[in-house]
Amino acid sequence: MPSSHPLPGLQQLLDEVYVSDERVSRDEIVRRATAADLPAVTLSRLDALPEGEYAYDEVLESVELLGDEDD
Repeated sequence: MPSSHPLPGLQQLLDEVYVSDERVSRDEIVRRATAADLPAVTLSRLDALPEGEYAYDEVLESVELLGDEDD
């Protein structure tokens, strides 16, 4: 079940990151999120992603699952 309150700035960041690439590394996503000065809650959730490459929808699903673990 998708979260009704997405992480601040995440959707816009992913829209910018996934313009031309189908898969992006976790490190690139975190680097871009840091450069965009996203809120700490968003950065910490992205930083908790396991190493690897992610499709757009995989990032959303993974950060949601990480959030469920925090509850």
